Amino acid sequence: MIHRNLHETVERVLNANSAVVLTGPRQVGKTTLARAIGDADNAVYADLERPSDAAKLSDVESYCGLHADRLVILDEVQRLPNLFAALRSVIDERRRAGRRYRQFLLLGSASIDLLRQSSETLAGRVAVCELHPFSVDETEAANRLWLRGGFPESFLAEDDERSLDWRLEFVSTYLQRDVPSLGPRIPAETLRRFWTMLAHNQGQTFNAASLARGLDLSGVTVGRYLDLLVDLLLVRRLPPWLGNVGKRLVKAPKVYVRDSGICHALLGIGTTDALLGHPVVGGSWEGFVIENVVGALPKRASCGYYRTSGGAEADLVADLGAGELWAIEIKRSTAPKVSKGFYSACEDLRPTRKFVVHAGAESFPLGKGVEAITLPAMVALANAA
Repeated sequence: MIHRNLHETVERVLNANSAVVLTGPRQVGKTTLARAIGDADNAVYADLERPSDAAKLSDVESYCGLHADRLVILDEVQRLPNLFAALRSVIDERRRAGRRYRQFLLLGSASIDLLRQSSETLAGRVAVCELHPFSVDETEAANRLWLRGGFPESFLAEDDERSLDWRLEFVSTYLQRDVPSLGPRIPAETLRRFWTMLAHNQGQTFNAASLARGLDLSGVTVGRYLDLLVDLLLVRRLPPWLGNVGKRLVKAPKVYVRDSGICHALLGIGTTDALLGHPVVGGSWEGFVIENVVGALPKRASCGYYRTSGGAEADLVADLGAGELWAIEIKRSTAPKVSKGFYSACEDLRPTRKFVVHAGAESFPLGKGVEAITLPAMVALANAA
């Protein structure tokens, strides 16, 4: 059992809100985390994918009335789109009775639509937490984490072959069952091809026209496919940093398959040797670093990448507020050197701190205010920000 960093956060947020929505992709560990919280709280649990549990919620108010003094955990809440309206009246009634906090913990796998429903219907009553796959500060095997990704079943598999088998099955299940259950009528093989194309272009700027030609689809349709994978928390769309720097900027987003293990599975990469010899190795490492750092930063932080037509570039820019701006370059090398483009980006951005995240075991200064830093150390700084 690996302790999740989010455990204490969810406990704290539950103590300050009537309801908490815990989002994250399927199989990331939401149910395990919720049950750990619920076991210590004598909570009642219902999985809305099970017909028997969904039937219990046909009359939400009556069901909640039976458990008026307990934390209620509802899993896969996107299965009941009208649930939030009913919960609002339950929450308000309990508030009038003097119980304001720790009423509901709601788990869901689809992000945008779920957040829209909860925020619109339960405004002022709900907070949101997102559970990511395992991060480097939750494990002590960074290279295995990079290869296999952070989904618990994949990371903890007995060997690399079984890990890859699990990830391939995960991809197939999403395409054949989960996506159709959300409504979109997208051929599974077409969506797999698109997802795989994104993996091949890991960390590249999104070119809808090029991808559309490869799939024989329209640019609008390709954009809709990207929206879906972003909504399912499977792909990250990193926006360009559009600060007022008076430069001609690249304005297309960069796109990453969020979990490195899923990226590798889509490309048929099952071992470290195969990964190190694959053309995607640099983009894969960049995406792995970005997921870990962005996942550790506080919610108030806004992130993007910076690139100008003149060659200035920072792989990640993080605005932490209060005038604190970080510029980050990502290098797979264990002996990193700062690129001219990064120095140029720093001249434009004038960040308060400048980092080069590398694959080595030590952090050290590189001169001109740039810090070479290991990924675990960078994540620790992000957590403390």
